[in-house]
Amino acid sequence: MVIRYILCFILGFAGVFLTMPPFIEYLKKLSLRQTVSEYSLEEDQKKAGTPIMGGVLFILFPIIVTLAVCFRQSMNLDSIVVMLAFAGYGLIGFIDDWLIAIRKNNEGLTPAKKFIMQLVLAVVFFMIYRTHARLEVDMPFGGYLYLGHLYFVLVLFMFTGSSNAVNLTDGMDGLAAGCSVIALVPFLVICLHQNMQGPAALCFALIGSLLAYLYYNKKPARVFMGDTGALALGGILAGLAMITKTELLLIVIGGIFVIETLCVIIQQVSVRTVHKRVFIYTPIHYAFRLKGMPETSVVKMFWAAELLFALIGLFIYL
Repeated sequence: MVIRYILCFILGFAGVFLTMPPFIEYLKKLSLRQTVSEYSLEEDQKKAGTPIMGGVLFILFPIIVTLAVCFRQSMNLDSIVVMLAFAGYGLIGFIDDWLIAIRKNNEGLTPAKKFIMQLVLAVVFFMIYRTHARLEVDMPFGGYLYLGHLYFVLVLFMFTGSSNAVNLTDGMDGLAAGCSVIALVPFLVICLHQNMQGPAALCFALIGSLLAYLYYNKKPARVFMGDTGALALGGILAGLAMITKTELLLIVIGGIFVIETLCVIIQQVSVRTVHKRVFIYTPIHYAFRLKGMPETSVVKMFWAAELLFALIGLFIYL
């Protein structure tokens, strides 16, 4: 299997690296470009016109490569659930991106429609998963908590929360993709430890694809992943946590995504209740920019912080 894993990584990387330039040109021809809000930071106004939906490639290639190289190992419910989560949430993001690009504004799917679509997917995942897995949560330092049908609530919270958290983090060149690569590594190790060959192969292919994508997404970005990529990455992180029974560790391993989300929630609650801001700007990565820190420095700082969270999560698991 080691050779197959290496092949998945290489093919995932090569596929995205070689096809991204013509894909970017194709996106430009279709006028599928970034639309920047009038309320965004001044520097971000310059990013208007950058092609979006770059996430399409790092969704398609890992799935195709995994099925081609490790078909037999991928034909089990755990692998299928993870691939469905990856592709399913990517499809929601694709629809959102398409509507934004066509309408030439930042109004894609309404929050209600997006939530309903996420709810439907969560129901599907729960119905599939409950047929062969225990409806309980392993505690980080031993023992477990049986949830029964309440496990569905956890599944819904995990998938909607994770996908939206990665989406909130996707605000600077290389930020979300880099943090996602780092967050995927502990789940790769966990899949290998649990002998989950199909999901492990998918992780190898996706990490390779994301590293190739980062080459084109580093500052100045030539392409953005859009909601297509962000929701898909959140979906696969939640899916991996579910099948490996590390649901609670997802909070630690995805620490940067959790912090970004909590800051936005705290800010909104504070503004709506006491009409005061807690932070100078949210998502919180923009606050560092307003304080004068260069974008690349903010990205590297968040990568370092995510690496720390990933290592802590892996340490707790092991």
